[in-house]
Amino acid sequence: MHYDKFVQVPLICSLPFFFTGPKNTILRLSVKFFPPDPGQLQEEYTRYLFALQIKRDLAESRLMCNENTAALLTSHLLQSEIGDYDEALDRAHLKENTLLPNQEKLQEKIMEFHRKHMGHTPAESDFQVLEIARKLEMYGIRFHPASDREGTKINLSVAHMGVLVFQGNVKINTFNWSKIRKLSFKRKRFLIKLHPEVHGPYQDTLEFLLGDRDLCKIFWKNCVEYHTFFRLMDQPKAKAKPVFLSRGSSFRYSLTGSPPFDTKNPLNMSLPGFQMSNLSLPGQPLSPLQSPILSEAGSTRLDDEEEVRRKRYPADKAYFIAKEILTTERTYLKDLEVITVWFRSAVIKEKAMPEGLMTLLFSNIDPIYEYHRGFLKEIEQRLALWEGRSNAHVKGDYQRIGDVMLRNMCVLKEFTSYLQKHDEVLTELEKATKRSKKLEAVYKEFELQKVCYLPLNTFLLKPIQRLMHYKLILERLCRHYPPDHQDYGDCQEALMEVGEVVAQLQSSLIRLENFQKLTELQRDLIGIENLILPGREFIREGCLYKLTKKGLQQRMFFLFSDMLLYTSKGVTITNQFKVHGELPLYGMIVEESENEWSVPHCFTIYSAQKTIVVAASSRIEMGKWIEDLNMAIDLVKKSNEKGDVPTLQLFLFMPLPSFFSGSSDEVSVEQESEDDTHSSRSSLDKQTHHRANTTMHVCWHRNTSVSMMDHSVAVENQLSGYLLRKFKNSNGWQKLWVVFTNFCLFFYKTHQDDYPLASLPLLGYTASMPSVSDSIHKDYVFKLQFKTHVYFFRAESEYTFER
Repeated sequence: MHYDKFVQVPLICSLPFFFTGPKNTILRLSVKFFPPDPGQLQEEYTRYLFALQIKRDLAESRLMCNENTAALLTSHLLQSEIGDYDEALDRAHLKENTLLPNQEKLQEKIMEFHRKHMGHTPAESDFQVLEIARKLEMYGIRFHPASDREGTKINLSVAHMGVLVFQGNVKINTFNWSKIRKLSFKRKRFLIKLHPEVHGPYQDTLEFLLGDRDLCKIFWKNCVEYHTFFRLMDQPKAKAKPVFLSRGSSFRYSLTGSPPFDTKNPLNMSLPGFQMSNLSLPGQPLSPLQSPILSEAGSTRLDDEEEVRRKRYPADKAYFIAKEILTTERTYLKDLEVITVWFRSAVIKEKAMPEGLMTLLFSNIDPIYEYHRGFLKEIEQRLALWEGRSNAHVKGDYQRIGDVMLRNMCVLKEFTSYLQKHDEVLTELEKATKRSKKLEAVYKEFELQKVCYLPLNTFLLKPIQRLMHYKLILERLCRHYPPDHQDYGDCQEALMEVGEVVAQLQSSLIRLENFQKLTELQRDLIGIENLILPGREFIREGCLYKLTKKGLQQRMFFLFSDMLLYTSKGVTITNQFKVHGELPLYGMIVEESENEWSVPHCFTIYSAQKTIVVAASSRIEMGKWIEDLNMAIDLVKKSNEKGDVPTLQLFLFMPLPSFFSGSSDEVSVEQESEDDTHSSRSSLDKQTHHRANTTMHVCWHRNTSVSMMDHSVAVENQLSGYLLRKFKNSNGWQKLWVVFTNFCLFFYKTHQDDYPLASLPLLGYTASMPSVSDSIHKDYVFKLQFKTHVYFFRAESEYTFER
């Protein structure tokens, strides 16, 4: 121990050289790196050593938890040490050994828990200790007292995911490795330099003050070692040491070199570079937290690993359906963090949101987020047991997921009241952004951050959409299982539970998705102020070519339940679309007119104000537009015949501005200039560059269209997981975490990353099997192609491939 703090002794360092201070230094064998799931360590003896560390942390009040959890942990330790429950033996052992600081107070509860562990082997008990401990907030946490720039006392710590900041015992911030650009120290100042996309317009370097230079260097070394152990795959090349002058620390943490232990040692200890293989998860390279290979180097080894993995892990379809729950739950939790962590931080920093709205928004979504954190850990535990890697001898009864889903779907019903408030949350947020310029600016600035990879209000719909995903996945499980399967009953009950909630919220979801789409379009369109009106529904958006004096000009069309808008893309930095025409559907007629104008896929739209001629990119696209237009026209007509004309219809019959007017008995071929967008409102000059991967912009560039029905189908088919990707002219496969949502693939290094490296909008792409000329000789490979752009993706199983 050093200055009352634990210091790791370098294994290659002689003790007399290392210790130059007090003679009463205590040496202990201790765990240095705490993986996110120690239960997945392969060696039973290694798990035993980790359990001993948890035991010591519990006794020394390092692992803080509530009394119930402390008693449960202690009961498993008792089972591991003395075997099955015996009252006299239990009391004697607890009297002789102090396992908890307040042990006497909890003795009866400990014994009550111990009575329930009959038949557990020491290995099983150790596994349970690790499973309970890893879910605790303070698992593996070692405090380093510090203060921030304002002098506030805080505690710093480092974990597998990055650097943590605590105030007292409460975690107030997490800086993931993916957010950090550089770690350094200068005297007693510890510095964290963030990536530009993380800090945005704010400060890029965070500074913390530790007690002295030695303590600062100790913490810095710990951070470097943790990052190396959990993130790096290859040993960095050593730089040549300068002959004369050098600055900074000479410390370099090595992943290679001569092993400090005998390789025949029964502890199976080795250097971190080798030990990381004990932490691997299915479908992940080496460590569960390190980055996959993004270069083509080593791709052959990656293929070999995939083949070995397929032979080793379960091949049952039910396992891969359960794994879909796990992978999509990981993405869902990250999506919730966009609101609960990132957006909250942005509005608090700028003090941009009214207190009432803050309470409404976060009191509604925080409980849902906390619940799903626990749910995810439970799924991870069950999948680890199912694979048989956590503890092979307890594998038997855990190759199912229905019991976990049933238990959690019953709990999820309690959150229905929270989910029913989402309508109010979205409405109030939209109103607040219109009232407050400051909140509007923060909102728009946040949407440009990489972490906000979708429109912000889309993330608020995720909790309701997630219920629908559970329902669809459980339906697939029920179809797969025979009625007499042990998991069928639980899956059927879980399906009924979640089905009830989905039925209650279905109409609300449809309304919210429409509201979200209208608000998104309102921000993207110039020249229409009141797009969001009661009763207005979005139907289709897409690219058509309109006949003008210059010939056929590309235009973006938007079909709603009461009107048709057509726009042109702006050339300003806002990247928005300017409205050129607004045609009410009442009285509208649509006719094919290819022969009349000698233009392929051409049709004419007759409205009360004007007549326009448009052409689609294909006959299929023309058919979609004509079908949706006629459907919407019929609904407006029927509504009018019943005398049930919505209030918004009165607005549609008002005289339009002069630049919308035209003759109703002749084709409108007025001249439209792209430069018109420069005359947009002056307030738009303050807007920043707009995100260009929305469906609107993709439809414009890909010359296609998307309907609200397409959006609904896309919501049902959101997916995430690891895939191998290969370009057309490359030889190697790259392993990436891929999220499929909103007609787009988003690529990450690992599922822990906060924002995607890149995205691939899929509108216009075709999916097919590789042809013979592609020379792809692997299973479960599909091909995505748009014109000359070709990508190959390889899934891990037939089920994943078909999904």
